[in-house]
Amino acid sequence: MLAGTGASGDVATLTENRSGAAPTLTVVLPTYNERDNVPVMIARLDAVLKGVDWEVIVVDDNSPDGTSDVARKVARHDPRVRVIRRIGRRGLSGACIEGMLASSARFVAVMDADLQHDETLLPKMLAHLESGEADLAVASRHVEGGNIGHGLTKIRAAGSNLANGLARKLLGVTLSDPMSGFFMISRSEAERLAPSLSTQGFKILLDIVASARGSLRIVELPFVFRERIHGESKLDTLVTLDYLGLLVSKLFGDFVSIRFLMFSMVGASGVVVHLAALKFTLDLLGAPFNAAQTIATFVAMTWNFFLNNRLTYRDRRLTGMAALRGLLTFYAVCSVGVLANVGVANLIYENQPVWWFAGAAGAAMGAVWNYAASSVLTWRRA
Repeated sequence: MLAGTGASGDVATLTENRSGAAPTLTVVLPTYNERDNVPVMIARLDAVLKGVDWEVIVVDDNSPDGTSDVARKVARHDPRVRVIRRIGRRGLSGACIEGMLASSARFVAVMDADLQHDETLLPKMLAHLESGEADLAVASRHVEGGNIGHGLTKIRAAGSNLANGLARKLLGVTLSDPMSGFFMISRSEAERLAPSLSTQGFKILLDIVASARGSLRIVELPFVFRERIHGESKLDTLVTLDYLGLLVSKLFGDFVSIRFLMFSMVGASGVVVHLAALKFTLDLLGAPFNAAQTIATFVAMTWNFFLNNRLTYRDRRLTGMAALRGLLTFYAVCSVGVLANVGVANLIYENQPVWWFAGAAGAAMGAVWNYAASSVLTWRRA
C-alpha cells in the first residue's frame, strides 16, 4: 500500500512515525469531500487522546473539494497526521483496508471523518483492547445507552435496522450493530483478515466479523450517532444492492466475488428493462418483433452499462468521452456474449434436450463472458 506523509507527497512509504517508534494507535479516516470536517476531526482527536501515542491516516479518494490538500496542510505542522491520496480507486471499504495496512501501530481504529462518530469513545475502546479483554471494540447504536440520534433520517434508520437484521439472520453475526462504521481492532487481527476482505462496498465491519467466523473477542460500547454538520452523506439507494452482494458473497464463503454478484444483479434488472422495452415497442410503437427485440436489446444493454458504471465499477467509474467509448465497447462485449449464450445452449441441448438446463447454462456462459470481457475492455484499470 502507498502511504504518503502530508509534507513529502502521496507515494512515500512510511511505516513508522517521525520519532522513530511505531505509535500505539492509528486512527483511519476514509474521506471523500470532507475538507471542512477533517481539521475539526483531527483537533478533536488531539483533545481526547492525551497521553496516547497516536497517529491519524487520512485516506482520501481524490476528493474534488481538495480534502487531501487540507489534510496535508495540517500534516505540515503535525507529524502525527499522514495522508494517502488514492487515484483510480474508490470505495469506503477499500480505503479502510488500505489505511489499516499502512499502519504499524498495535491497534487501529476506523471512524468517519464527518463528525457523526463520538471520538470520546476511543480511549475506552483502547483500554479494552490493551487489557487483552477483546480483539475488536465496536461503537454500537443499539446496545443500552446507544441511539441513532438525529444522524439518520427515518427512512435510513429503518433501512439500517433491516440490514442489521439480515446480517444477523443470514450470516449468524451476533453484533447488535454490524452496520456501524466505528470500531477499533488489533492490527495483527486486521492483517490476518485482510486477504479475506472485499475492497468494494461500505460495510467493512460486517465484512471483518463475517470473515473472522467467530474467532474475534468482541466488546460493544454504546454511542449516540450525531448529526452531520458539513457536507453531504455519500450513501445512496444503490448501496442497497452493494450490501446485498456482500451478504450473498459471505453466505457462500466468498466463493463468488462481490463485483460479479453486483454485475449479475444488474444483469437481472436488465432482463426486466428488456421486457418492458419490448412490450412498449410492440404495443405502442407497433414495430415488428425483430425490430422491437433489437431496440429492447440495446435499451437493456444501455441500462446495464450505466448501472454497472454507477455501482459495480464505481471505483473505476467512466465519465465524459470515456463513458461514451465504454458504452460502445460494452455493446460489442455483450453482442459476443449473446453468441456465447446461444452457442453453449445449443451445444448442451443437442446432447441433453432439457430446455431449462440448456437455457440456464447458456445464460451463465453469457454472463461470465460479459463480466470478464467488460472488466478488461470497458472498465479496465488505467
